[in-house]
Amino acid sequence: MTATAVAYETCRRVTRASGSSFYRGMSLLPHDRRDAIFAIYALARVIDDIADGPLPPEQKLAELDELRHALAHIDDSRDPVLAAVADAARRFPIPVRAFDDLIDGAEMDVRGRSYATFAELESYCRCVAGSIGRLSLGVFVTSDRTAAEPLADDLGVALQLGNIVRDLTEDLAQGRVYVPADYLERFSCTVHDGRIDGPVELVIAFEAERALGRLRRGLSLLPLLDRRSAAAVFAMAGAYRRLLERIATNPQIALEARPSLSRWEKGWVLMRSLAGGA
Repeated sequence: MTATAVAYETCRRVTRASGSSFYRGMSLLPHDRRDAIFAIYALARVIDDIADGPLPPEQKLAELDELRHALAHIDDSRDPVLAAVADAARRFPIPVRAFDDLIDGAEMDVRGRSYATFAELESYCRCVAGSIGRLSLGVFVTSDRTAAEPLADDLGVALQLGNIVRDLTEDLAQGRVYVPADYLERFSCTVHDGRIDGPVELVIAFEAERALGRLRRGLSLLPLLDRRSAAAVFAMAGAYRRLLERIATNPQIALEARPSLSRWEKGWVLMRSLAGGA
């Protein structure tokens, strides 16, 4: 097995081991493009693991800075994940510098930044998830890359908003508040001791509906993609849409546990994508 093949296999294993609901969607792409998107996801996972890991904040920031420097010299890297990303970027129009935005967002998390307004939160979402949309678009086949790029960015933002709703209780327990302060005030809610006091169900329903609106806009990307790319995107985003619809209808489930889809529901979304449901 060549060094490049080993690098891609490392990325595939990282992606599969993560347990991400995106793995099945990524697997719908042709082999070479599937390898490329696994490489993107694996590097994103490395960045996330640094930000969410057990190290002290100063050490996390130092490691993120080292990774930023390594990205600037990615063609010289012997790290298997970086080497796979570098090879993928030579074959496809992947905007590798978008990983800098992802690192910016990871640094926000390490510093424990809070968000006064939705505009501030959206800026964070564009760093940590819009960047992934733009990176992934480089792997997809599109009829109009210029028109597709802002839609891919919007889709990434929508998925991150979905993450925020789904992971609300876990994030609060870790001291991370991703609900904008002005919306908490609007619904007469306050954050106290790792929880939100007040009519939090209204906040969750509102956030879920807003994420769904952004998701619908982001999914207008699909007609600009070829069938395999559109199926992959639909498989990845379709599960989020179904989950957000459930949370919007019954926001209490986001407070009881981390909501997720059953295995048959995930399979249903996958079958829809394979059948041209996108």
